[in-house]
Order: sequence, then structure tokens, then C-alpha cells
Amino acid sequence: MALLTALHGGYGDAADALRVDGRALSREALLGAATAVADRVAGAPALAVLARPTLETVVAVVGGLLAGVPVVPLPPDSGPKERAHILRDSGAALLAHAVGESVPQDGVDGVDGVAALPVDPAERSATSHAEPSTDATGFVLYTSGTTGAPKGAVIRRAAIAADLDALAAAWRWTAEDTLVHGLPLFHVHGLLLGVLGALRTGSRLVHTGRPTPAGYAAAGGSLYFGVPTVWSRLAADPEAAARLAPARLLVSGSAPLPVPVFEKLTALTGHAPIERYGMTESLITVSTRADGERRPGSVGLPVEGVRTRLVGEGGEPVPYDGESVGELQVSGPTLFSGYLNRPDADAEAWTADGWFRTGDVAVIGEDGFHRIVGRASVDLIKSGGYRIGAGEVEAALRDHPAVADAAVIGAPDEDLGQAIVAYVVPEGSVTGDQLTAFVAERLSVHKRPRRVVLVPELPRNALGKVLKKQLLSEDAGR
Repeated sequence: MALLTALHGGYGDAADALRVDGRALSREALLGAATAVADRVAGAPALAVLARPTLETVVAVVGGLLAGVPVVPLPPDSGPKERAHILRDSGAALLAHAVGESVPQDGVDGVDGVAALPVDPAERSATSHAEPSTDATGFVLYTSGTTGAPKGAVIRRAAIAADLDALAAAWRWTAEDTLVHGLPLFHVHGLLLGVLGALRTGSRLVHTGRPTPAGYAAAGGSLYFGVPTVWSRLAADPEAAARLAPARLLVSGSAPLPVPVFEKLTALTGHAPIERYGMTESLITVSTRADGERRPGSVGLPVEGVRTRLVGEGGEPVPYDGESVGELQVSGPTLFSGYLNRPDADAEAWTADGWFRTGDVAVIGEDGFHRIVGRASVDLIKSGGYRIGAGEVEAALRDHPAVADAAVIGAPDEDLGQAIVAYVVPEGSVTGDQLTAFVAERLSVHKRPRRVVLVPELPRNALGKVLKKQLLSEDAGR
């Protein structure tokens, strides 16, 4: 079965089946343009794509997939050092970009054997390329770890198909939908789900270019994807949010959705958002369901074919009691094949019995619902002999009417081991002592912040995740 089934007929084909930042293509035109790219890249070891939110990016990615060439999305804002590392490490021979687009020369000419490949959506080819094996590599997606250069996660075509089919079932995603989002096209969320998902289910796709409230409101979709920053901005724009009322489903991911934003969106749009969890290495493994309960702060249940488990620091099973925190490990057909050229990282990532160590800590209830606490490296705080999830303290802080946002870290402390420090963006008059007392009234006293720092904003990456290592570094300098 073809990976991108909707490109091969049977789903209808409007002239604007695919729209990116105001420019449209039919699926037939996309297939012709992508085949022209496939003709030029066939046999290459890998195809890097300067992944701006454009039609050219989509055409180049689909062209690589048609040719059976591993696709390496390159973040357009990556610096010279990161670009050069990704190009060298992936073995990419070509860097696809829009015709007339300025290509960073230090990321092409500066890396031996890499040539620029201009992409024109107006090109057409009728060549027939054989469908690659399901075990073939579809993508090498680079993900930054805690140390060192980004690692390339090798994603098989079969893993992509398994995940998209599982999500289509979980979200009742069909060819009748119009998917809307404005997410980056170099991550799992925006590219694999947000583009390939539409080309597998047959749904229409509208990429808004930038994920603005106005863009989402004007798109007229039935299915919307967003990260918490997008949903927070929509919740702050009641007029725009109200225009999403005719939609069928709102999906949030890439970072935890604050409960106040969940509640505001529900009130303004009439839709309780779907929340889901995944990683570059695992794709999307856990989600609430279109026809099931949508619980604030929870990412729901494993998708079809995926199994999860919680493990303690000594490798012991952690009970599913809704309170005990453990490392989340996953198994199933959506997992990556390993890190490119990194056997050392592979050895750390997998357990002896074949489960992937996510590095995230979570809580699972008796009903199987998952709540992600955060990264074990920064969100599992060991203070005074207690194991405390930063996410629980953050949620309590956000319940305060004068708190717009919050991030909690475990700062080194001679007495406690780690002290709970809260960075809070206020939305009114409030003091650190008041917030500490507020948390202590709602959670166990040992979970209260030992220190509260009021800040104008929190540092975040492109997907809205708080950069806690930056906060830890800044805190150490205070």
C-alpha cells in the first residue's frame, strides 16, 4: 500500500486540495511537481530540504518520498554550525529550496558533496516511480539532546503509516475533513502529521503560513492542529476563537496545554481540545479520543498498536494509581529504527527487552489515562527525599487568577538536594509568598516552591516548549 494514498486517486481532487500560505495546488498537480523532483533525486543517499512553510517544501518532501530517498528536513533558522552538522551527518547530497530563494552558502558550498536543488511547483513529470519498501527510511529527523550535536532519528515508512492510521482512528480523521494548522514543517507535528496525514487520509489541507488567531479563524477547517502557544493566543482572542465553533476537533500537542487555556478554549469554541503525546523517536503514541473523555492535563490512552509502561529508578514497575511518578517507556510499530551513526545513543535509548526509554516522566491512573509530568532530566525534582513532578506544581500555580504562565525547576540545594523554584509570568498583582501559600493549600506542603521569581516571559522554543535548561543556567547565576 502506498504511503501517500491520497495522491493516487479515489479521494476527489479540488484545485485547492493543498493550500500553503495562500498558494494552492491540487493533489494531481502536487504529484506531477513532486515526481519532477523525484526524477532528479532518485538514487541520492539523502535529500535535505530547507523546510520553510511553503509549497516548495511540500513538493520537495513528497518528491523525496516518491523516489525512496530519505528526507532530511532542515530548520530554516538553524545556524551555520547546526546546518553543516546535519548535512554532513545525514550524508545528504542535495539541499532542496524554492527557486530564487537565498540558500545559506555555508550550508551547501561549505559541505563537500552537497548541491543546491531548486524546486518549482509549476514543474510536471509523469514518470512512474516504484513504491519503496515499507521498511525503507522515510525521514531522518534531527532532534537536540541534552548534550552534544543534534542526533538523526531514522524513521521508517512503515512507522509513519502505522502512526497516521492509528491517529486517523483515534480522531475519526477522514477525507471529509479540512485540516488547518500553521506549524513548522521540520518537525513531526507540522510535517508528518500536518502534511503527510492529509495526503494519507485524503483530507484537504490549509497551512496558514504563520499560526495566527486571524489565520485560524479565516481558514474554515473541521480539524485544527496547534501547540499550546497557538491555543493560548486564540483563547486571548474571543472573536477569533468563536469562529472555530463549526469545527469538529481541536488537537493540541508538542507541550502540555495549561488547564486554564483548555478551559477557555472549551468555553469559547464549544470544543474541549484533544491532547496527545509523542516524540520525534516514537511519533505520536498516546492521545485522548474524538469519541472519548477529554480530561484537562491528560493525554489519554495509547493509540492502536502501542504499549506503555512506567518504570522506577531501579527498574521496578510503578503502580498505575494516578499519583506515582515513573519513567515512561513505549513499544510498538511507530518507533524509530535508531539514531543515525550513533550506536552509543541507541544503547542508552533501548531497554534489554526492547522498550524505548522516552526520558519523560509520567503518571498513569487506574483507568489508563496518562499525565505527562515532563522530562526526567529537568521535570522530576528530588527534594528532601520526595520525588515531585514539576508539571503538578506548574498546574497549581496556573490556577491562581494572577498567573499567566509558570515554569518550575529543581535548583541545586545543599540541604534538600533540589529546591523547587518557580518562574512565574504574573497577570496582575501577586507576590511570591502569596503564590507559595496558594500552592501549599492545594498540594502537599513539600511541593510548595521554595522560591518564586516573577518574570515578563518564559523562554520557549519554536514549538512552545519552555527551555528549562536555560532557566536552570540563569538561576545558577542569580
